[in-house]
Amino acid sequence: MTVSIKGKRVAFLATDGVEEVEYIEPRKAVEKAGGTAELVSIKDGEIQAMNHMDPGNAYRVERSVREADPADYDALVLPGGVANPDFLRMDADAVRFVRAFVGAGKPVAAICHAPWTLVEAGVVDGRTLTSWPSLRTDLVNAGATWVDEEVFVDGTLITSRKPDDVPAFCAALIDSVAGQQTA
Repeated sequence: MTVSIKGKRVAFLATDGVEEVEYIEPRKAVEKAGGTAELVSIKDGEIQAMNHMDPGNAYRVERSVREADPADYDALVLPGGVANPDFLRMDADAVRFVRAFVGAGKPVAAICHAPWTLVEAGVVDGRTLTSWPSLRTDLVNAGATWVDEEVFVDGTLITSRKPDDVPAFCAALIDSVAGQQTA
């Protein structure tokens, strides 16, 4: 049986440098499950995606984070890439946006380097999560327990390590948005 998230709205917070597969595959999963996805960014116009170190496609920003209201969404996805979360964590509106989702107990799914933004938002203390291995020290220093797993779900916080983990990440995201327990 296919899980449906019909009627659910999911924000994807990203900017230049986002890892393309970590944005497009979760977005496709949301839309395939009947949800509505919206690209929210710290800039207007388009963002430039990357395939590791090579430029990928550009994607149209659908809403500015300055204008986006977390109350309008049921979940948040934070795709990775090295530059993307570094830019996001330097933007006060983006950090506020992330903090609001966690504070409201809504699902937040972060992959690869995206947990840097969670660290900046001050929401990882006492939580267990995974990430790209180079973030381990940052997460531990921020009070998190780090694990090396394909996907880890701690309440409404869903994390994965890398592009190879995208299928498990998408499944956990959809299950969480649908309100189901993830195995």
